[in-house]
Amino acid sequence: MDQKEKAFLDAYNIHDFDVPLTSVDIVIFTIIADKLHVLLTQRADYPFKDTWATPGGFIDVNKDKSIEQTALRKLKEKTGFAAPYLEQLGATGNGSRDPRGWSVTVTYFALVNSEEASFEEDSQWVELSHEGKVKIDLAFDHANLIEEAFYRLQSKAQYTTIALHVLPEMFTLSELQKSFEIILGGKLNKSGFRRRIIKGNVVEEVEGEMKQTATRKAQLYKKADDEELHFYMREIYAR
Repeated sequence: MDQKEKAFLDAYNIHDFDVPLTSVDIVIFTIIADKLHVLLTQRADYPFKDTWATPGGFIDVNKDKSIEQTALRKLKEKTGFAAPYLEQLGATGNGSRDPRGWSVTVTYFALVNSEEASFEEDSQWVELSHEGKVKIDLAFDHANLIEEAFYRLQSKAQYTTIALHVLPEMFTLSELQKSFEIILGGKLNKSGFRRRIIKGNVVEEVEGEMKQTATRKAQLYKKADDEELHFYMREIYAR
């Protein structure tokens, strides 16, 4: 760095310019009682005091080295653990979404197993409709953020193993198929689905572990050790 640039940066003050409010919002999905749910928190302060919203908050420039670190920090604060899957959805910003002024939010979505997540009394799981909507009014533009995340989740479930991340550590193939069907909103061909899952080497049998179902004992599986997010060559189609 030459001396002129150093002098310029030393004299530069970011507050000489209008800076928009910058936050991160996280849409957290899970499956409860065969229904897709989203985690909402009740706002403690104005604006929209006592109104439900997606978890999130402002970037802490002293704690967060990146936007993703903000998302991970907020996720940990709201669910008590690090989600097995977190993806950036996108960013939105304008002068009308927040009554405090011009604001930008970077949205992430996450998938968790509901039995492993723990959260404060100001949070609750809320059921989503087949169109990705909730039945209560939300703060800011968070209803739109949830819908966008819902459609991204459905799209990813067509060609990846993303649905694995709502399951417990061990699961049956029927439970895995059911999680895909709940996300996609339709039925999948059983033999075709299992053939694709087994051929893709994305799950492993847990030796000696079975689960008693209503009619029989079923083999338990776990996510393959080297499986992060498997991509299929062709999309899965629900009917």
